[in-house]
Amino acid sequence: MYIKTEAIVLREVEINEADKLLDLLSKDRGLLTVKARGVRRGSSPLKSACQLLTLSEFTLQEYRGKLSVQEAQSLEQFRPLRDNIELLALGSYFAQATGAVAQEDAPNPALLSLLCNALYALGTLRRPQPLVKAAFELRLACMAGFTPDLSACAVCGSEEPDRFDLSQGTLSCAGCRAGESGIRMPLSPGMLMAMRYIIWCDPKRLFSFTLEDDGLRELSSITEAYLMTQLEHSFYTLDFYKSLLHYGESI
Repeated sequence: MYIKTEAIVLREVEINEADKLLDLLSKDRGLLTVKARGVRRGSSPLKSACQLLTLSEFTLQEYRGKLSVQEAQSLEQFRPLRDNIELLALGSYFAQATGAVAQEDAPNPALLSLLCNALYALGTLRRPQPLVKAAFELRLACMAGFTPDLSACAVCGSEEPDRFDLSQGTLSCAGCRAGESGIRMPLSPGMLMAMRYIIWCDPKRLFSFTLEDDGLRELSSITEAYLMTQLEHSFYTLDFYKSLLHYGESI
């Protein structure tokens, strides 16, 4: 049986001198693991379409419950990311985090759109890295079923709280304490406004907000901590991205 689907490559693993295993996020089939035979050979017509972070149209063959790539045509390669190691590392983190949320046999076009739009915002639109990272992380948490309650302080009802509870996904004021509150991170009015924008805005406008540089870095720390807390998952691609940032600051 043959299957045609549009998908992006989330992960690639070399399994011998010529082949790869690919994790794909398919528009209409969710998470797929497929084998790309001969793709590592220089003459392979599949090579460009089966690269990490490439959106392609795939023709897959299913045989005894396993999928293999028969044909592939790249639709978008997000080339600006491949010329900048920081952007490529951050995009790889987005892909790994997406793979942790995606499910097999569970179509999720919105998840595919979120990843592609984030990569486009990084590479083509050149939006600030902390901004794209924060927006992606918080929106991904929402898609995974962890939408935080950002309406008001969970204790007193104030609409201008200054703390965010990472485990509960709720707001509170510095002097307010809920019964089982966990780790709380400080939250400025600008950061709270940005978080509310991220979870409520039209997906097409997700990366259109602005915030001062210091605020963006703090927001990125909060959204990262929230996503890791809710997913109970860490990502080696994120560690590598951070190592690049620290290296750049040291030279």
